[in-house]
Amino acid sequence: MTLPTLLVLGADPPPRLGRLTGRARVLHTDDEGLAALLPEADVLLVWDFRSRAVRDVWPGEGPRPAWVHTASAGVDHLLCPELAACDTVVTNARGIFDQPMAEYVAALVLAAAKDLPRTLELQRDRVWRHRETRRVAGTRACVVGSGPIGRAIADTLKALGVTPALVGRVPRTGVHGPADLDRLIARADWVIAAAPLTDRTRGMFDAHRFGVMQPSAVFVNVGRGELVDEAALAEALRRRWIAGAALDVFSTEPLPADSPLWDLPGLLVSPHMSGDTVGWRDELGAQFVDLFERWAAGRALVNVVDKKRGYVPGH
Repeated sequence: MTLPTLLVLGADPPPRLGRLTGRARVLHTDDEGLAALLPEADVLLVWDFRSRAVRDVWPGEGPRPAWVHTASAGVDHLLCPELAACDTVVTNARGIFDQPMAEYVAALVLAAAKDLPRTLELQRDRVWRHRETRRVAGTRACVVGSGPIGRAIADTLKALGVTPALVGRVPRTGVHGPADLDRLIARADWVIAAAPLTDRTRGMFDAHRFGVMQPSAVFVNVGRGELVDEAALAEALRRRWIAGAALDVFSTEPLPADSPLWDLPGLLVSPHMSGDTVGWRDELGAQFVDLFERWAAGRALVNVVDKKRGYVPGH
């Protein structure tokens, strides 16, 4: 019996795949070795969500895997025209990051409302300065992205007394469409970007959108860096068109040490960590093994990405 070949495009630490012992021939590669090994693979596990190597080598010569799984919610780092057009099935890590990211967004909202960054600065300087802070209950949020992550964010904010409005690709029950976006962000205290990166969403938060927001609004991006025109955001913060922002994702990652974003007034920078809680790699590995067992048994895969839309449809 010939074992299927599983190719892991890796990052350290590697995934725990012990349950596949004797059930798959497992190969490991880095970006440089992917092109040579890709024709051998029946399945490709993109363990390093930061890698863009699949986009670069997929158009090359030789057979291609029948199934590609990425250990991330977003798939923009994978999809190229050739992969989108072929029969290869693409799946993602839908379901792993929803609640952790929602908790992170809630923490950012609370930190901004309660001025915690400034409190920590004053503590370091041994300065006792009483201030008043904002009440979170009774405020409004606009959450852009109506998938599982966006819905988890909306539910978690609702538990804090925030009234959330969800915006998705198409309007439906409980979800507003793109035509309502400007109206909703114009009255929102918190604008949360949690949308997938597609041709429609790239650069959607630009000078116009920051100009529409209230001067008291805080912008949070936990989606993809390319959703935001970073120069326009920088201008909005310098001119105080908005009260503040928190970015967990950036157009260039890691964020270069000489980036002007580090020094912007009112901007909180975090290193793409909103969904990464203790044990998250083990959860990702277990999810993939479950999917592999379905695939090996000839059962339909779940978390299948619509390669034309760039995300898993259905919600």
